Amino acid sequence: MEPSHHPGPDVRMARLARVAGLPATWPPTDDFLHRLAERTGLRTHDLHLVADLPVPATAWLFDGTAGASSSLVSRALGLTDSGRRELRTRARSMTAPEGTLAPWRPRPYEQYPPGFGSLLLRMLALRNLNWSGTAKVMCLMSGVCKAASTIGAVGRGTKPLDAEMLDGFAAALGTPVAVLAELTGVRPSAAPRDPGPEVVATASLIWEVRHLTWDQEAELTAYAQELGGP
Repeated sequence: MEPSHHPGPDVRMARLARVAGLPATWPPTDDFLHRLAERTGLRTHDLHLVADLPVPATAWLFDGTAGASSSLVSRALGLTDSGRRELRTRARSMTAPEGTLAPWRPRPYEQYPPGFGSLLLRMLALRNLNWSGTAKVMCLMSGVCKAASTIGAVGRGTKPLDAEMLDGFAAALGTPVAVLAELTGVRPSAAPRDPGPEVVATASLIWEVRHLTWDQEAELTAYAQELGGP
């Protein structure tokens, strides 16, 4: 089980400020959150979760059938740097048709107790990734291949975070392992697998497609293939 003691939001933010080389600021200002996001690779909405601040309702609007697919992720990883930039540019230019997105409603099994596992899964939920989606993305991007049920167990706190899982989550979020290690207090491996540039860029793509529909994502996957993805 994850330790029952889960530090408060001020402590969690101070840990991130320390690893980012910034003076801790509590309560966090918008400028502080922006600078912290730039230095950690996390998104401002991720930091809202860390700080127990409200996340805008629009951030939770998704097509529940979408989310970054294995095909899109694998094709993006296989592109050149310029190809990935072009793919992200195309993704940013797309907007879901009005009325096609709906508020995310966590299922009963996605109701987690406080803990770092649940915090990381809520960050991934902001990217429209459920347990299965997270497991597939993590495997492709980091080589850490776990069952969806194992991902869920981390969220529920019945499986502790360890160095291997830390590598996987860091890749899926596009942040250095040291950032998550400092935040969670989990000791990283002796040779942590920090995300490479292609992984960080693909993590950015996952963020860009979070509010697209299934059809739009399929269109983007086809475009990735045209750009030279496998």
